[in-house]
Amino acid sequence: MTDTPLPPQPAHAPSPRPTAKFLLSHPAHFIALGFGSGLSPVAPGTAGTLWAWLSFLVLQQWLSPLEMGGLIAASTLVGWWACTVTAKNMGVLDPGNIVWDEVVAFWLVLWLVTPAGFWTQLAAFGLFRFFDAVKPGPVAWADQRFKGFNARGGFGILFDDFVAAFCTLLVIALWRFL
Repeated sequence: MTDTPLPPQPAHAPSPRPTAKFLLSHPAHFIALGFGSGLSPVAPGTAGTLWAWLSFLVLQQWLSPLEMGGLIAASTLVGWWACTVTAKNMGVLDPGNIVWDEVVAFWLVLWLVTPAGFWTQLAAFGLFRFFDAVKPGPVAWADQRFKGFNARGGFGILFDDFVAAFCTLLVIALWRFL
C-alpha cells in the first residue's frame, strides 16, 4: 500500500474530511482513524470514544487484566506511529478525525477503574469527553506541548488525551474517596 496524502492545509484551516478510500489506503490510517469510527461526520472524537468503550467490553471477555494492560501499552506505541503518519498524510497537525488517541486513553481509564458497573463507566465516559473536548487547565497545556509532522507531533496527538484520562481518573478517585 502506498501513502495517499491529502493536500497540506494551513494551520487555521479546518481538517479535511478523510474518506473510506483514505482510511483503507494505509494501515496507519486504518488504526489512527479508529477502524473507521473517526470517519463519523458528527463528533468523531465521541464516536472514537464510544468505539473504545464497546471494544473494551468485548476485549475484556478474552484478555486478563495484565494482557489488557499490555494491549494498551502496545496500542500506544503503534498509535504513536499511526497518528504521526496519518497527520502527515492529512497535512494537519492534529486532525479531529484521528481518534486512536481517544481509544487508547479511554481504554486506560476503563482498565484502571475496572471493576466498574455501567453507571461508573458512563460517568468515566462523560468526564473523559469533557476533559478531551473542553481541554481545561492541564489538558490545554498538554495540547500545546508537542506539535509537528514528525514523531514529536504524533506523540502530542496522544499526550493531551492521556492527560484527559489522568484528569478523569483523578475525579473518579476523588468521587470514590468521598
